[in-house]
Amino acid sequence: MRKVISVTPQDDCSPFLVFDNGEHRLFDVRPYLDKGIFTQLRDPLYFKQVRVAFGTVQWPNEQDFAPETLYAESKVYT
Repeated sequence: MRKVISVTPQDDCSPFLVFDNGEHRLFDVRPYLDKGIFTQLRDPLYFKQVRVAFGTVQWPNEQDFAPETLYAESKVYT
């Protein structure tokens, strides 16, 4: 299982992720913004509060994504 070691929020709701294997990837959060607890991520100021926690990303109200999801659904950034 790959772990996130760094996250940088982007303005387009696609956090820039660095994984423990050195890969740089972008994860598009937009498909989740109408679902339950993820609706808070629509607020740009809140979205930018993302942090690495336990090998994945997390926001203050504990919204998170499984690291497997982040890796599988993200695109390699070159």
